[in-house]
Amino acid sequence: MVLAVKEMRYNFYDPSQPTACLAGNLPHWRQEGTTYFITFRLADSLPRAKLAEWLREREEWLLEHPEPHTEEERAEFWERFPARFHRWLDTGYGSCVLSDPRVSEFMERVLLHFDCERYHLGEHVVMPNHVHATVTPVGDHRLSGILHAWKSYSAKQINKRMNRRGQLWQRESFDHIVRSAEQLERINQYIRDNPKGIT
Repeated sequence: MVLAVKEMRYNFYDPSQPTACLAGNLPHWRQEGTTYFITFRLADSLPRAKLAEWLREREEWLLEHPEPHTEEERAEFWERFPARFHRWLDTGYGSCVLSDPRVSEFMERVLLHFDCERYHLGEHVVMPNHVHATVTPVGDHRLSGILHAWKSYSAKQINKRMNRRGQLWQRESFDHIVRSAEQLERINQYIRDNPKGIT
C-alpha cells in the first residue's frame, strides 16, 4: 500500500453557492471549486448481496428521513452507510490486486500525474482493494472527469501488467464534499490510519 501527503489548498462547502446532485446508486453532490473525499474500489471488492442489502437499507432510511436532515440524522446516516461501507472495504474482499507493490506504486504515479495541473491531490492511500484521496479540481476540470481518467487509464495498464481481462474498477465511486477544516482533519486522519488495519 502507498500512503502520501503534501501541503495543499482546500476549499470547503459553501451553502450560499449552487450545488448539484448527479444520478447514481450513490449520492454525488457537486459544487464548483470544492475539495472532495473520494473512494474508488475494485469491481470485486464487495459481495453483490452485501452491497444490495446496503443500498436497500439506505433507500429505506432516506424515505423515512426526508431532507433537510438534522445534525443527529446526518451523523446517523454517516455511521450507518458511508462508514459501514468503508469498514467493509477494509476487510479485504476480492482479488486485492492493489496489494502487489508494483501495482500500488503504479497507481500512486497515476494519481500524481496531473497533480497541480488538473487538480490538487491531498492525502491519499492505495489500499489492497480501494483508493482513498482528497482532491480539489482546478479550473474547468471536473471531479467526474478526473475519476474517469484515473480509472480508465489505470484499468488498461493494470490489466495488461497483471495479464488479466475484464472490469477492474467498480463503475461508481464514493465522493463527499468536505464541509469544514474539522471534517477535513477527521478525513485526513482516517486516510492516515487506513493502512494500520492491514496485517
